[in-house]
Amino acid sequence: MSIAKRDEGKKVNSNINVTPMVDVMLVLLIIFMVITPMLNNKVNVDLPTATAAVVMDNANKEDAVTIAVTRDGKIFLGADQVQPDDLGPKVSAKLENKTDKEVFLRADNRAMYGRVMDAVDGIRDAGVSQLGLLTEKREQ
Repeated sequence: MSIAKRDEGKKVNSNINVTPMVDVMLVLLIIFMVITPMLNNKVNVDLPTATAAVVMDNANKEDAVTIAVTRDGKIFLGADQVQPDDLGPKVSAKLENKTDKEVFLRADNRAMYGRVMDAVDGIRDAGVSQLGLLTEKREQ
């Protein structure tokens, strides 16, 4: 009669369990996907809603020229506050080295119409060929 030996020590399992790491990476990916669009808009405004809204992917680019008009009538070029009289020269300086003269305007839903038109006039004085008015798409 022979002795039954178990050879469990010789079979070493060298596989790495990557499931927890994948779970953590997916959670981080979702967090960054939610946070990233909020970082592009440096000035918080409540955009008006429109049913015929068209997606403007160029507005989310990092080098896009974005002008924001807040509820209290302040005008921002990117994250910097500007006066309406200074808006035209500053926009033309930003568009100096660009081939496409496209500017995006984000106006608050409750901003005064005259203040928004002052911003549009300043943009047009800069020689902008395309002006994109950013809105939220209305859910149907």
